[in-house]
Amino acid sequence: MGKLTGFMDYERRNNVYVPVEERIKNYGELYHRLDEEERRKQAARCMNCGVPFCQSAMTLNGMVTGCPLHNLIPEWNDLLYRGDMKGALARLIKTSSFPEFTGRVCPALCEKACILGSIDQPTSTHDNELYIIEEAFQRGLMRPRVPGTRSGKKVAVVGSGPSGLAAADLLNQRGHQVTVYERDNRIGGLLTYGIPNQKLPKEVVDRRRRLMEEEGVDFVTSCNVGEDMAAEEILHQYDAVILCCGAKKARGLTAVGMDGARGIHYAVDYLTSATRHVLGDDLGENFIDAGDKHVVIVGGGDTGNDCVGTSIRQGCRSVTQLEMMPEPPAERAADNPWPEWPKVKKTDYGQMEAIEVFGHDPRIYETTVKEVIKDPSGRIKAIKTVQVAFRDRHPVEIEGTLRELPCDLLLIAAGFLGAEEYVSQAFDLTLDGRNRVETKEDCCQVRRRKKSDSDKIFAAGDMRRGQSLVVWAIAEGREAANEVDGYLLGFGRSVRK
Repeated sequence: MGKLTGFMDYERRNNVYVPVEERIKNYGELYHRLDEEERRKQAARCMNCGVPFCQSAMTLNGMVTGCPLHNLIPEWNDLLYRGDMKGALARLIKTSSFPEFTGRVCPALCEKACILGSIDQPTSTHDNELYIIEEAFQRGLMRPRVPGTRSGKKVAVVGSGPSGLAAADLLNQRGHQVTVYERDNRIGGLLTYGIPNQKLPKEVVDRRRRLMEEEGVDFVTSCNVGEDMAAEEILHQYDAVILCCGAKKARGLTAVGMDGARGIHYAVDYLTSATRHVLGDDLGENFIDAGDKHVVIVGGGDTGNDCVGTSIRQGCRSVTQLEMMPEPPAERAADNPWPEWPKVKKTDYGQMEAIEVFGHDPRIYETTVKEVIKDPSGRIKAIKTVQVAFRDRHPVEIEGTLRELPCDLLLIAAGFLGAEEYVSQAFDLTLDGRNRVETKEDCCQVRRRKKSDSDKIFAAGDMRRGQSLVVWAIAEGREAANEVDGYLLGFGRSVRK
């Protein structure tokens, strides 16, 4: 696959970041993409390795390595290298519903499993994927695929995040009539309101919506199923229902002084506010602005990094990111060999920007918030932090490490605690100990609390799996679509064993 000596002839080249001093002035995309000649060289680096771990999605020591979508990576790398864009696109979208999303926001599990990565820099699969799909849109190759016949079956998908969109897309292609319900004013779920515009431009989501509408998918926004629309009503109207409502129950903090303090927000609410402002929505007093504020972010993951980058674009006075876990090593430890997921330190775009703007890394490790200090009006003005060490997997405060930091805006990016309960209650579903919707063994069909003859309800994405990656949500949506297709056409509860 690719050029037989490509991995020896060419060094890896990534898409080029827009310089920090330019990109922090706006919410435009972070990268300049390489031209066709250079991209074909990068595709040529894909080795004829025989056993492509990149598409395996194997679990090693509790961590997945390789693509959960089982993308045909060596095939479309070879076709890209040979200049066959139509062929590369055909192989890419055979397994990948939305390469324009994963090519921007996926942490590239495929590259971490690349065999070339065991001896050199891995193939730039992530950037190659994005190049193929963007070139396909630019060259007019992404045309509407309208089903030739319809089954007469109607499916409701509740939630328009990546799992809901993937399920809707696949079921529509199989001839069923699909309606997607979204409680927000725009589709996309966390693709729209949880990932900032500089990382995933919202016109990319809108472009996919227009294509899906041309293909026959209906979207109903500003409709909160379970509140605005009763579960009984939707079950009566549709032959099957897929719940893809995410895991948006945010994890809070237990610091002293938080009660009633103004200026404390969950990260997802902050990023939603920022994106709506960028898109021109009039938020009035509900706009959460980091401008001229000392910002502290609790949480060291991707969401925390996105808050760093967004705060800088809004003109914050300072930004600090607190991480309770120890600082990861710069290189793989001996007990973390390839092709396991590398547990190493990653400095992302937001942290890069903070280093250049403020002169230091915003991250402080093994530290948490102990107390919130308010001014007489009840607004946060500072926090007290304390260092922690883990004993039997539980954080323990280290005596003598109390420190006070100025803080006008405290953003909580500490993860999520599972699905919000109201949808599960409306559909009479069972939740497990992690607030995930319980489904029957080896399938997406839900378990209901009471005995019922209705077996038309399915669940997918973070609502079923728990908080995870966009690529996993897409894989979940496709799996649910396969099962619903089999259910509707009467050849079993699932076509995927």
